[in-house]
Amino acid sequence: MRLTNQALGALGEDFSANWLIGNGYQILDRNWRGGRVELDIVGKKSNLIIFFEVKTRRNLNCGYPAESVTLAKLENIKSAALNWLQHNKVNCAGIRIDILSVRYDGNSFALNHIQGIQ
Repeated sequence: MRLTNQALGALGEDFSANWLIGNGYQILDRNWRGGRVELDIVGKKSNLIIFFEVKTRRNLNCGYPAESVTLAKLENIKSAALNWLQHNKVNCAGIRIDILSVRYDGNSFALNHIQGIQ
């Protein structure tokens, strides 16, 4: 049975969250909505708050997952990140926006972590 795009995205986000935890990140929030924009994962590592945009695809027929993060999408993530910071009042040394580019072929995952897309 083929996964819907929504189910594929949720699976990619779950895999990504587990990958982040396994790599020393603390998950602060998931699927936080700030207006019309959603932050997929908000994490923390070494007093740095990181806003993770997770993009999952089945294959590379339409390019790498990260290539779907446009400048407009990045601006929306920045806006939502500022809203999240104001709403949560978290002390941190800095912030960063990363992309977790995930491929899932039905059997296994491949993840590419792109740091500091800003």
